[in-house]
Amino acid sequence: MKSSQQKVIGIVGPTGVGKTELGLKLSKIIPVEFISADSMQIYKGMDIITDKLPRDVQKSFPTHLVDVVAPTKVFNVADFCLKAKNAVEEILKNGKYPVLIGGTGLYVNSFLYGIFEGVTKDEDLRKRLEAESLRDGQEAFYRRLKDIDPEAALKINPHDKKRVVRALEVFELTKNKISSLQKKRHGLVDEYKVYLFGLRRSRQELYRRIDQRVDFMVNAGLLDEVRCLLKKKLSRTASMCIGIREMEEVLKGGTSLDEAVLLMKRNSRHFAKRQLTWFNKNKDIEWFDIEEGQDLSGFAKTIFKKVSSTS
Repeated sequence: MKSSQQKVIGIVGPTGVGKTELGLKLSKIIPVEFISADSMQIYKGMDIITDKLPRDVQKSFPTHLVDVVAPTKVFNVADFCLKAKNAVEEILKNGKYPVLIGGTGLYVNSFLYGIFEGVTKDEDLRKRLEAESLRDGQEAFYRRLKDIDPEAALKINPHDKKRVVRALEVFELTKNKISSLQKKRHGLVDEYKVYLFGLRRSRQELYRRIDQRVDFMVNAGLLDEVRCLLKKKLSRTASMCIGIREMEEVLKGGTSLDEAVLLMKRNSRHFAKRQLTWFNKNKDIEWFDIEEGQDLSGFAKTIFKKVSSTS
């Protein structure tokens, strides 16, 4: 049952936009503890490459779900939701506001609205469906989903073969539409009052900040950090962090550091675009558009007023 007295704040947006800065501004107004919704900051030893707060700052501003597991371990969205839920309960017991901060859309969405669970995978069925999609063509395959579950089809890109296959797989296994089953999900919004805010900047300004951030990482010792990481057998999820493969090519002698830095900046910009695309679909987000050089204290005050003025 949702408690109107228990409130959770979320601050989301693309990489480099200023989410952490806003969180720190907010912490000067109300008592908070942070929950990182960053799929890479959960890994130990990935400090520079994920732009973690310095250790001394972390001690002053308690943050959950940072440095949780070794980079050799797989960490998925279900793991995140479980640990994040425990963190929310702990923070509320401490009499503070939980503030979810991050740009991993899948983590944020799954935590707030619930994970679609309960239907196992059938590899043989999946292979048959994939073969049929190749035989009949993706357009015809998508029409099959529209006939079975038009509501789900509206939310799935016709060219997203993986999700189309999954929706048809669920229907064949359960004889239920995936759109109906997804409505039974249970997330944080079902238990707490959630205030969700998103940060945006002009594309030019965001890209400038991303480039600046990458330069800072390189100057802080990114190459040496990646060298140490590659001595271990990184998990599939940890190895996806932007900067790992780019710096690995430098260490192998396959490219120059300057070329790798340019590639890392480009990949980070593309990642930011994907993040914005994900969050723009969420109608619960109240957006703050930040001007170049703007102090974020005003946005922190706005959040405080909204959270404190409603029951």
